Amino acid sequence: MKVDFILNGAVVATATLDGNASAGDFALLLPLDLVLEDYEATEKIAGLPRALAIGGAPAAHRPVAGDLCFYAPWGNLAVFYRDGQLSDGLVRLGRLEPGWDPAWLFDDPALRLVVAAP
Repeated sequence: MKVDFILNGAVVATATLDGNASAGDFALLLPLDLVLEDYEATEKIAGLPRALAIGGAPAAHRPVAGDLCFYAPWGNLAVFYRDGQLSDGLVRLGRLEPGWDPAWLFDDPALRLVVAAP
């Protein structure tokens, strides 16, 4: 499944979700309106309306730029624009498609995520 990131009415990026249970649970929340905040000059984060299922997920993940993740301890979504460190409780949900430009992450913090049209 693909997810479009919409900012000011325009698709600024598309992510392909992984085939894990957490990504499937995340898809059930869509469409989703978020307000992004910067965290440690590495990622943009936003709270989710509820925690995602993480059964069967690896205990930790080392994110790279372009990863879309769920951080279970805080219950937030994370979009990485720089590589991060190995983090316990971080579950990869998917990956932004090649060619994405991180500049949109620094524009308006209001973002809408929707299931991409086939």
